Amino acid sequence: MDDAKEAQISAVATLDEPTRRRLYEHVARQSTAVTRDEAATALGLPRATAAFHLDRLAAEGLLDVEYERRNGRSGPGSGRPSKLYRRSERQVEVSLPEHRYDLAGDLLAAAIEDAETTGEPPRTALERRARQLGNDLAADADDTSAGFDAVLRILEAQGFEPRVSGHAIVLGNCPFHTLAQDHTDLVCEMNLRLIDGLLAGLDAAQLHARLEPGPGHCCVRIEPERLPD
Repeated sequence: MDDAKEAQISAVATLDEPTRRRLYEHVARQSTAVTRDEAATALGLPRATAAFHLDRLAAEGLLDVEYERRNGRSGPGSGRPSKLYRRSERQVEVSLPEHRYDLAGDLLAAAIEDAETTGEPPRTALERRARQLGNDLAADADDTSAGFDAVLRILEAQGFEPRVSGHAIVLGNCPFHTLAQDHTDLVCEMNLRLIDGLLAGLDAAQLHARLEPGPGHCCVRIEPERLPD
């Protein structure tokens, strides 16, 4: 599990504590940042308890911290600024198995914009964008392993849950599962072009991606161009 996913899970787990969750929800409902005293009073908590949980939420990135003098004074003798909390802009999403609907949304939106600008058919634009994303994933990967292992590592990082089956790679999860249920042909072709682009970007000419839909796995299967003797 990569560091980013662990951080997401840790943030969600933080909200499992009831008092902490109440404080987060209270802060999120306010139009302005709140102090420890304001939060403690609103929820009927000791100030030290509110402070502890607010700081824990801030440490997990769920709340932002800022400082402000609420008495309107400044300069020497004006006192220390108050510590205030507001909901952070960070988005926390955890799904098991992993789903990447944000990625699908980006691809679809970009394809529609391309089609409106160039007159290209939207589906053609989507397939081109998906292939380019595969190229980009290969270019961005900090992976010095050989082709087959590199494919496994990148697909794992993207939530495909790759598994070795004989000489082939099957994908145990489709990151776009719900979309694929209602728009099977469109999403499967998008997956295929993405993985085509990944293989091309890694110069993994010995591997070939093809569609092979079936229960319990993604529609794309990766196989050697030729089986070893």
